[in-house]
Amino acid sequence: MASYLVTGGAGFIGSTLVRRLLDQGERVRVADDFSTGRRANLTEVLGRIELLEGDLADEAVARRAAAGVDYVLHQAAIPSVPRSIEDPVTSNRANVTATLNMLVAARDAGAKRFVYASSSSAYGDSETLPKVETQPDNPISPYALTKLAGEKYAVIFHRIYGLSTVSLRYFNVFGPRQDPNSPYSGVISRFMSAAVKGRRPIVQGDGEQSRDFTFVENVVSANLLACQAEGVSGMVFNVGTGERHTLNDLLGALSTLLGRDLDPEYVAPRPGDVRHSLADIGRARQHLRYEVKVGFQEGLRRTVAWFRESAEGDGPG
Repeated sequence: MASYLVTGGAGFIGSTLVRRLLDQGERVRVADDFSTGRRANLTEVLGRIELLEGDLADEAVARRAAAGVDYVLHQAAIPSVPRSIEDPVTSNRANVTATLNMLVAARDAGAKRFVYASSSSAYGDSETLPKVETQPDNPISPYALTKLAGEKYAVIFHRIYGLSTVSLRYFNVFGPRQDPNSPYSGVISRFMSAAVKGRRPIVQGDGEQSRDFTFVENVVSANLLACQAEGVSGMVFNVGTGERHTLNDLLGALSTLLGRDLDPEYVAPRPGDVRHSLADIGRARQHLRYEVKVGFQEGLRRTVAWFRESAEGDGPG
């Protein structure tokens, strides 16, 4: 049995990681300040985890979080391009200062590995598809820049201090427990929330922008593989599916699953968004033995089922 710290463990991805680790019999500590994470995501596992509530941008909190753990899965962040544009200082504090604090704390605590949740937004608006880890970085939003800064810090901490680090660039993650109620939520959760409430989904742009939509269980698998893989310290890996779908394609797939046509409302594009995104997952396959476990259609089916079940109660979450 190993011990894991999941920062941001009350978030959508973090809480899914927590459940997988508990299912595997691991010891789990969660650190979260609940600024974006949701207490409801942890309700059913509270008796099985150690919960540390606090801001990781506070060095003392970061030290307490990392003390005595084998692996740090650093998911904590403000994961929003629009919010970073509106308030870059707060995003920098949550995404850069807290990450640096966690790297120092993990180094000093002797953690075996630090796995960092990065973002495909680091590639920016490059028209090259698919996105390959060796192509130049080109962040076009404060959020993207903060996630790239975390990657660079992770590499430096490996090279200078010998801390084993791995960075995972997530591509448009979706699935159950993704909060649909924030204006900064992922597009699938927002579409689903509108659909189950009988509202028109809002599409920012013409709907022909495309994304590599990645079901959350694939991201969880990548994190756990990254903890154990050999010879990967200091490396960066794409975590996606290697397939892309337009938002209009997504609406069509959801219409089929829901059994009714969704009539979207098209509005102006969102500043800072990229037009197309697609992951090359060859490096992750080679070095992490990563494979896509749940494809787009099956992931949508599971997500629709969860939203429907949640809608029968008090709403998602």
